[in-house]
Amino acid sequence: MEAATNLDGHLTATVHGTDADLEEYQDLLQILERKVGRVVINGYPTGVEVGHAMVHGGPYPATTASQSTSVGTNAIKRFARPLCYQDYLSSMLPENLRNENELGLMRMVNGELTRKPLVNAK
Repeated sequence: MEAATNLDGHLTATVHGTDADLEEYQDLLQILERKVGRVVINGYPTGVEVGHAMVHGGPYPATTASQSTSVGTNAIKRFARPLCYQDYLSSMLPENLRNENELGLMRMVNGELTRKPLVNAK
């Protein structure tokens, strides 16, 4: 926890663990969400893809433009710091991002706006 708290900005952070580990260490994940542009769970960062869910950035010194992404369709939105949640349990996501979409929000999934829940939800 101390090491994560003292990190500067980075492009990605990868955390490996069981579902129980991830539930127990949610504090760590919350710290990382503020420090990186992409959080990867039990996986490995991939190359850059231009896609709706891809972001590339993060707090300084990972990039000098910490409020924007340089790839993907969100690159035109220069006034927000996007965060990509990769392979999270749906129950660990913020309520408005959960696969079940219990709030009935309009969301972009694979480039299309929808209110439907995601299929194959964890």
